[in-house]
Amino acid sequence: MALPTLRIIGFILGLFLITLATGMVLPMLTLVIYEHTHEIESFVWASMITLGAGVALILPGRPEQVHLRPRDMYLLTTASWLVVCVFAALPLNLLQNISYTDAFFETMSGITTTGSTVLSGLDSASPGVLMWRSMLHWLGGIGFIAMAVAILPLLRVGGMRLFQTESSDWSEKVMPRSHMVAKYIVGIYVGFTLIGILAFHLAGMNWFDAINHAMSTISTGGFSTSDASMGKFSPAAHWIAIVFMLLGSLPFTLYVSTLRGNHQALFRDHQVRGFLLMLILTSLLFGLWYWRHSDHSLIDALRVVTLNVVSVVSTTGFALGDYTQWGGFATMLFFYLTFVGGCSGSTTGGLKIFRFQVAYVLLKSNMRQLIHPRAVLKQQYNGHNLDEEIVRSILTFSFFFTITIGAIALGLSFIGLDLITALTGAATAVCNVGPGLGPTIGPAGNFASLPDSAKWLLSIGMLLGRLEIITVLVLVTPSFWKH
Repeated sequence: MALPTLRIIGFILGLFLITLATGMVLPMLTLVIYEHTHEIESFVWASMITLGAGVALILPGRPEQVHLRPRDMYLLTTASWLVVCVFAALPLNLLQNISYTDAFFETMSGITTTGSTVLSGLDSASPGVLMWRSMLHWLGGIGFIAMAVAILPLLRVGGMRLFQTESSDWSEKVMPRSHMVAKYIVGIYVGFTLIGILAFHLAGMNWFDAINHAMSTISTGGFSTSDASMGKFSPAAHWIAIVFMLLGSLPFTLYVSTLRGNHQALFRDHQVRGFLLMLILTSLLFGLWYWRHSDHSLIDALRVVTLNVVSVVSTTGFALGDYTQWGGFATMLFFYLTFVGGCSGSTTGGLKIFRFQVAYVLLKSNMRQLIHPRAVLKQQYNGHNLDEEIVRSILTFSFFFTITIGAIALGLSFIGLDLITALTGAATAVCNVGPGLGPTIGPAGNFASLPDSAKWLLSIGMLLGRLEIITVLVLVTPSFWKH
């Protein structure tokens, strides 16, 4: 790879690190407000180290007349997530007195909006640490939206080209210039966060909890300020969490379309309709089952089930009780739901809903072809033709998504983890959901007791899942590094 290309990638990474160092000011202010000033030193050192690294990367300057090619974007995308995680782990490492492995795992879980945690005693934890964890979610969520609607379609990863139009890399060409769309998306993201803060506060949360949970829900992250997760808060807060997890799961470019006057944009989209229909049916049927098999009233059963279902499918990872205690049927259903994600262009991870819908279109077309062998059938999804390249991309992604989960699960088993912990740990990491199943990493547990090697392997899984697998795997091919 040419030196000017590496220089511009380094320059961009430097800007990211300077932004990260600046972001550490908010936890510092939180510590001042809550009179934990003795903890500020850790954030100051972390911020100075991060700022120094960022300045060192931008000092060589930005090369003139150098444009990043699609192949360069693979390296930039992966490097940006890794570099940010390396430095964002410093405050946790310095303040919590935990190993760098644990700090990196927590940070990777935060920035990829996975929500798996190694920390306990959150109810009495440092307010600066709690704020920093939620900020990692919030920054990772908006970062992934930008990547999903601007970069992945350009890289033709996992069928994302379905959401690329003409000269624009955005999923809908709602405005003449993509940078204006970006401003709208950031404004909507910030607006949802502010509305969420107010709503949670009105539902009984104090301002600190409201801020943290608003950032966690809109980013579909899952970090809470309590070991009991959403179980600590009121039923009204549960319904608000459901609403904002859903808002974070829908395509943000369609929000822009709606604001620009296309009021039917959300409801006409096949992704949105399929996603919402699936959630409504699953929550209703599962809620009725839970009502029949528990002491809850019908409304309470629907609330508990809906929050847990939406949390898993939106890959947020909040928990309301330990659903693994509901019986084998419920446990198996939640394991299946782990693999279902939200919409493309949202903050969610997992297998996006459009891939299931495309698979159904292909299945239906193949069945018709068997009945009418000579018929010429047109395959379309959401108004787009499903050409060979898109189908091949989706199949390749789905195959390697499954293989990645299998390989990580095998590695965790080799390390010594039991079958349930290894399989569900790999699945929840790659799908960016948060809790796994079983007594160790289930909704009532955390990942602290796992060996360091398992935490590093799961961190790799979170990164692979968040960056759509192929974006990272392409970097290990020898041909990528040839001039």
